Amino acid sequence: MKLETIADVLVMGAGPAALCITSELIQQGLDVRALASHSPEKPWPNTYGIWAKELDELGMSSLLSHRWKDTVSYFGNGSTTDGDIPITHDFDYGLFDQAAFQNSLLKKCLGLDWLIETAEYIRYFDKITEVTCASGNAYRARIVIDASGHRSPFIRRPNNGSVAQQAAYGVVGRFNSPPVEKDQFVLMDFRPDHLSEQELKEPPSFLYAMDFGKELFFVEETSLACSPAVSWKTLKKRLDSRLANRGIEIMEILHEEHCLFPMNLPLPYRNQPLLAFGGSASMVHPASGYMVGALLRRAPALAKKLTESLSIEPALDSAALAKKGWKVLWTAELVQRHRLYQYGLNRLMSFDEALLRSFFETFFRLPRNDWSGFLANTLPLHKLILVMIRLFSISPLKVKLGMIGLNRS
Repeated sequence: MKLETIADVLVMGAGPAALCITSELIQQGLDVRALASHSPEKPWPNTYGIWAKELDELGMSSLLSHRWKDTVSYFGNGSTTDGDIPITHDFDYGLFDQAAFQNSLLKKCLGLDWLIETAEYIRYFDKITEVTCASGNAYRARIVIDASGHRSPFIRRPNNGSVAQQAAYGVVGRFNSPPVEKDQFVLMDFRPDHLSEQELKEPPSFLYAMDFGKELFFVEETSLACSPAVSWKTLKKRLDSRLANRGIEIMEILHEEHCLFPMNLPLPYRNQPLLAFGGSASMVHPASGYMVGALLRRAPALAKKLTESLSIEPALDSAALAKKGWKVLWTAELVQRHRLYQYGLNRLMSFDEALLRSFFETFFRLPRNDWSGFLANTLPLHKLILVMIRLFSISPLKVKLGMIGLNRS
């Protein structure tokens, strides 16, 4: 077995979360090592969208490959003229240039030799953490951060039963006619007129779509959180049916996308000596499914706290360092906000297709700063509570009953 010298921090993973926190730790001047089962230069498989304001505020809007001003949603039934009238959001939406985003983080990690290994087990002794890999090599650090994703076997969390997952099947391609208007982004198209009576009783899904220009479009059928998850086969069938109902055919597929991630994963135990970041730390927004904005906002504070702790209190062991990290990553306020979002998600999961359309139509009647802050998880706790109260007050009676668990869906 090969033993490495003790680093300040060892980060596990090679996706957006791992690169975000690794780059920030390196900028702080720490001795960092990174371990992943594949090269961090391997292209990320999924697209990442974000409300452009989030990147504007971080000075990172140059990382967008596309930015749409014409952003809309459809919550009508699609069977009448009124059902085809969109709700306009008047709020810019962006899509990351994945290569540019990935490369920008890798540039901040220049000089770091990535360890391409598969972690097998982790143990704690003599104030440090040791990660032993399938190769037999062991790597030691004052603290280890697991940023390898929500499937990590090393992060301990409560078992609260089945985990609801959001699933999506999408296609980047060319079509016989445009699936969305020119230069338009469709956040949610819930029109159900392509569904059979039986399908209307099944877990709902919606279209997420965008015009890339040059006759290229991205269309994705997406389910809300569901347990068990809606299968990709079902979502593909619904996407094909949705397009066919409007006389649209896929002429050429350039890329297929399959997404599946948990929406209500319980928060990890914050007294464990292994720190987490990203999906393994349950940072996916329970209400919207977004996470990248949170990664970019929260990585600097976590890196700064660990740097301060390592330099000011050199005698701290892994458990004490992790405790300080967990307190920054999941403050009392963030925990309370997470619980509110999970409550809301659990209520929405009980809504049928018609009730969901009514709910979202009402939700986007809120002031823009309210609904956008809700979806980005940037509202302070007191404001979030006020927004939820406001949403309840303007909702139709059936939606109100659903919110408090009295719906019969």
